[in-house]
Amino acid sequence: MASEILFTQQTKQTLQPFLGKYSTVCVLVDENTKKNCLPLLSGLFKEEHIIEIKSGEEEKTLTTCEKIWSRMTELSLDRKALLVNLGGGVIGDMGGFCASTYKRGIDFIQIPTTLLSQVDASVGGKLGIDFTLNGNTFKNHIGVFNVPVAVIIDSTFLQTLDPKELRSGYAEIIKHCLIADKNKWNEIKTNTDLSKFDWMALAKHSVAIKEKITIEDPLEKGLRKILNFGHTVGHAIESHFLFIPGKRLLHGEAIAAGMICESWLAVQKGFITISEHKEIENYILSVYGKTTISAAEIGVIVPLTIQDKKNESGAIQFSLLEKVGTANFNITLTKEEITASIQYYASL
Repeated sequence: MASEILFTQQTKQTLQPFLGKYSTVCVLVDENTKKNCLPLLSGLFKEEHIIEIKSGEEEKTLTTCEKIWSRMTELSLDRKALLVNLGGGVIGDMGGFCASTYKRGIDFIQIPTTLLSQVDASVGGKLGIDFTLNGNTFKNHIGVFNVPVAVIIDSTFLQTLDPKELRSGYAEIIKHCLIADKNKWNEIKTNTDLSKFDWMALAKHSVAIKEKITIEDPLEKGLRKILNFGHTVGHAIESHFLFIPGKRLLHGEAIAAGMICESWLAVQKGFITISEHKEIENYILSVYGKTTISAAEIGVIVPLTIQDKKNESGAIQFSLLEKVGTANFNITLTKEEITASIQYYASL
């Protein structure tokens, strides 16, 4: 069953009607959303029902989940309890995962407070945490599919964001246009001044694309894989830099680099033209600049793609642009081809 997706600028009034049927209502926040976002929901949660964790992708671990589950257990939450996840992608992914696995599952509501989570992460029911093995961190390696009761999207929260966070979320908007709406791509590619965008309108556009795809393929057996355009290489780049001081990338920054690499691969496979790729490349570079990747780092990044969740029977599978505005999936590529794509990006 799909979530109820609600666009509003009155989150408190929109959320309130959901709360009455639950035995206990808790809210999951980090230090940023507790300070900047929770006051907009004042009076809805008892102090002892506010569960706070540290912010950051590096906190999206089983250790943090244990802290959340411990607090839920201390509060004696039963299976009629509700967890409200107030935050960005980390809060939504991890909070939803914890709710879905606590006592075999309690209800949860997503209130995404970043552009990235509003246009992508909160919709579609993907939940999970990162996993580290032998010094390598794999994005969203442990998780489940489960839809929230509701997703409440309020552009008011975007006023609390650093411009870099807005830019990070915009990468997913670019992705949605490239895989599903050529006309919208032609519209956004003329604007590099992000302050001129109507974020609520763009969020509605992206959510409509993602919701249509995920309703058709909720468990990512086929079509839903196209939503991973830019992510096979992008996740590997993001994972590599996650714990390197001064080089850590926001998710959208890594996906921007990944989209350049993967659109280049689409040229090599004969799907899109060189001029189309250059148009994509030039626009993304104009918004995000370029991440410096050394030859030695390429050798570390490429093996991380082996753990990509789209892979089957040891084959590394990509979702590539079939043409601008449509995408395909289950395109098998070799490590040599992946290496060449990152070498291309690094040489720009």
